[in-house]
Amino acid sequence: MRPRIVIIGGGFGGMAAIHALRGVAADITLVDRTNHFLFQPLLYQVATAALSPADIATASRALLRRDANVEVLMAEVTGIDPDRRRVHLVESQDLTYDYLILATGCRYSFFGHDEWAPYVKELKNLADALAIRDIVLAAFERAEETQDPEELRRLLTFVIVGAGPTGVELAGTIAELSRSTLVRDFKRIQPQSARIILCEAGNRVLAAFPEKLSAYGAQVLRELGIELRLGEAVTAIDADGLDVGESRIETDCILWCAGTQAAPAAGWIGAKTGKHGGIAVLPDCSVPGHPEIFAIGDVASFSLASGQSLPGLAPVAKQQGAHVGNMLKRLIAGETSRPPFEYRDYGTMAVIGRSRAVADFGRFTLTGWPAWLAWSMVHLMLLIDFRSRVLVFVNWSWAWFTYGRGARLLIGTPPARKRSKSRPPQAVAGTEGIQHDKDIRG
Repeated sequence: MRPRIVIIGGGFGGMAAIHALRGVAADITLVDRTNHFLFQPLLYQVATAALSPADIATASRALLRRDANVEVLMAEVTGIDPDRRRVHLVESQDLTYDYLILATGCRYSFFGHDEWAPYVKELKNLADALAIRDIVLAAFERAEETQDPEELRRLLTFVIVGAGPTGVELAGTIAELSRSTLVRDFKRIQPQSARIILCEAGNRVLAAFPEKLSAYGAQVLRELGIELRLGEAVTAIDADGLDVGESRIETDCILWCAGTQAAPAAGWIGAKTGKHGGIAVLPDCSVPGHPEIFAIGDVASFSLASGQSLPGLAPVAKQQGAHVGNMLKRLIAGETSRPPFEYRDYGTMAVIGRSRAVADFGRFTLTGWPAWLAWSMVHLMLLIDFRSRVLVFVNWSWAWFTYGRGARLLIGTPPARKRSKSRPPQAVAGTEGIQHDKDIRG
């Protein structure tokens, strides 16, 4: 009887495992809550109207139609019975497995303040990106019609919490959207006066990069007119804004790009957890006590010989997926060896704005135009199919020459944020532009 392999999660790790398992004498089932593969590194460009969802996402069934032994299920997992080797699904029959690969990814962490979640927007999937796009674009539309200076100020204040690559990329693209793309589109407001604030509890942006790259990133962000609030933690978030350090920021748009934690797959199998709640795995990426279960990517906590944990990056997930897939292929063929996973670090990159980025390749680093060019080429090549590469290249080329963005559509203006009764807005006539006051208490 052919062995059954169940893969939970159709991201970088899950797809890499399937690719490595092509031609294996086994039946493979991919389970995912969505029907598409998403190229997450460019998700922020959907959120800022630079790209459309279809530019960076492709239907999973279309990608796997030639794999006769692969079944795709759009379903949600509710639990796993590792003793009976069963995966429980919502409103569907259990799946049995001989081998199980967990590639469920991660979610954002609010550091024990889950009550903040209703007041912020995260960026993890296409629904999040489209919601952010609606909020950002609608803010300018509402600002054009308001007669209240206080409301104008609040609408054109955008706060990003977390100065890692995602936070920096979001801040930079929102700045370019307001300073370049929208600058000639409105009659009553000045979009370039929008206030963009990047908050970071640590002392520098892009803390995972070398200090000189971090300093360059901070310099570019300031040149784009972005306010950096470094070394100040967020202490409160509500419907009216947030408290950062000792000051108050009134805003309707808070984008959360701070810490992450692994999806709750560890609880499904009763596994020991490591950094950020990830499943502590053995050197071959298997779960201790369950040699038939593997955890890869963000849901795994993989410790190197130095004691450090691997970062939650797409290359890690892809390499682990390929490693586990190739190992299962050998096990099914009758081999017994389980070689340890070895990560090859090809470098990390982050784009900051138009023609400006940072790249750390270990032996050397790049900044500015060379880093941006390297970032662009790498991301184009990593897109999963030729259609996506063509679409993204065309959109990037159009944006480069025209400063335009081709996905600026609002399909139904999102409802206004509910205001706190403790801070009612003041009805003051006038259409004065937004002012950047120094104590930012709003």
